[in-house]
Amino acid sequence: MGWFSKDIATMDDLFVHTLQDIYYAENQIRKALPDMVAKATSPALKQGFETHLRETEGHIGRLKEVFRMHGAQEKGVTCPAIDGIIKEANEIAGEVEDKQVLDAALIAAAQAVEHYEITRYGTLVAWAKQLGREDCAALLKQNLDEEAATDEKLTKLAMGGINRKAA
Repeated sequence: MGWFSKDIATMDDLFVHTLQDIYYAENQIRKALPDMVAKATSPALKQGFETHLRETEGHIGRLKEVFRMHGAQEKGVTCPAIDGIIKEANEIAGEVEDKQVLDAALIAAAQAVEHYEITRYGTLVAWAKQLGREDCAALLKQNLDEEAATDEKLTKLAMGGINRKAA
């Protein structure tokens, strides 16, 4: 069954499906982050991943609250996009021997994840508002803002020396 399954008939159905998609994605990210912490050699990058792991727990908590407020079943639906991004990150990280290059690769992989999350949360915020669910939109916007801040922190780490050391 494709992303747009036949059981999506309304905007509300689409909202809930996308909510389930990002819920699955956040749970996969929560599982992947400890490995990224272990592989990172830059202390600042390690700390950034540890911080984002704690934030991810908060994102999952907010998503659970959105499910509850919206009266939808709290569950995930398989997200091939995030599975692919995480798989690619693991493959690239497994091929890099130079630890400084590895840190640059980990940042690139983490930013691919962040960009996916930013698109999903941005869409969900807009749809929640369209559905008259400002309460849900507010919680989703908190996640969106944290994802965007993480992306910015990763850019600063990369541009602040990690990419230069890798080169």
